[in-house]
Amino acid sequence: MSTLKPKTSQESFTVNTEVVLPNDTNHIGNLFGGKLLQWMDITSAIAAQRHCKRVVVTAAINHVSFEHPIKQNSVVTLEAKVSRAFSSSMEVYIDVFVENPTTGEKTKCNEAIFTFVAIDQNGAPLHVPAVIPETELEKKRYEGALRRRQLSLILGGRMNPDDATELKALFNHD
Repeated sequence: MSTLKPKTSQESFTVNTEVVLPNDTNHIGNLFGGKLLQWMDITSAIAAQRHCKRVVVTAAINHVSFEHPIKQNSVVTLEAKVSRAFSSSMEVYIDVFVENPTTGEKTKCNEAIFTFVAIDQNGAPLHVPAVIPETELEKKRYEGALRRRQLSLILGGRMNPDDATELKALFNHD
């Protein structure tokens, strides 16, 4: 069990703003998915590093949603924060917004969930601080993180499905 002082999700909040240039687009003028993944990875890694004050590595991309295409010349804002921390891993939630150049209004267009692990100079995992969710959205994401983690561990062969108490609770309506 970690003796590190817990931190709020807001303490890891990271914002990255990019413009979609011609080199970033496919043949129909939409942002390459791989380019958006690169921006997500960098932004979420900074959020994870801010949370634990350690070097972090990407352990998994748990979810990516490309809901809407992002056109060339769009201004894209990525917002990331740690939604939950486990022993050495952190789940980071990334929201992606596209900005209307005329009104300045931002519309959510995509999202992703990444997992990072804090490591020492030899690559061994390090304990990370717990997360204290504050807003309703943070609380919802925090609660869902354990289910997402259990599913990931089951799919990776590192957890027996019978031990996934949070997942089983979703389906047991007594």
